[in-house]
Amino acid sequence: MTELLLLFAGLLGGAINSLAGGGSFVVFPALLLAGVPPVLANASNTYAALPGYVSGAVGYWKDISSQRDKLVLYSIISLVGGYLGAELLLRVSNEQFAQSVPWLMLFAVVLFALGGRINALVSRLGSGSTGMKAAGGVALLALLLLICVYGGFFNAGLGILLLAFLALAGLGSIHAMNGLKLWISAIVAAVAVVRFAVQGSIAWYEGSIALVGVTAGAYIAARLAHKIPAAWIRNGVIIYGAGLTAYFFWSTYAA
Repeated sequence: MTELLLLFAGLLGGAINSLAGGGSFVVFPALLLAGVPPVLANASNTYAALPGYVSGAVGYWKDISSQRDKLVLYSIISLVGGYLGAELLLRVSNEQFAQSVPWLMLFAVVLFALGGRINALVSRLGSGSTGMKAAGGVALLALLLLICVYGGFFNAGLGILLLAFLALAGLGSIHAMNGLKLWISAIVAAVAVVRFAVQGSIAWYEGSIALVGVTAGAYIAARLAHKIPAAWIRNGVIIYGAGLTAYFFWSTYAA
């Protein structure tokens, strides 16, 4: 039953990632339900998500390569931030991380629900005066570092934060933004997974079953995407994520 649960959660999570994003809201709780301790479940969720980031980045390579002037610097920041986030996760106990999960889930769900509005607002800010852009250059890089630290620590919601950052950085092409988002996510996840693996903090068996499901689910959903309204999936993820967040608050603070 555990294997079926993880495989089904991976299939559903991968499909959701392809159609609307937010697959971590399914895979991470499934790993917890399978008996994986919170810190290991979070690390294993990042491991399961990694192939999707890599394959997505490969698909967007033409758009990514058009941003060569940003690629090296963004990659270095992603490596540093992903490592710091992973290191931070490994320095908290399961009990401490379990206490933070409801708040992290709440933050991720709010990001997911308001992602479009956040990105639109940030796009308007990013199209402001060149003086404001120049003055904020260092602050923007510091923001990217913080986002990557968050991604190494807790993967859910990373894509929305990165899109907001890229809009603020002045990128106008949605394809370039999606490509760089996936590139940065892949680097953050890869360095985090390596750090987790060195520490022995990945539940390889459970995580690999979820990984197979995520990969298959993403592929199947991509083939069927035109038949399923993305808005339905998105609204369903928001409702599910909100209910799940409420459950985590209840189980952590009231049970």
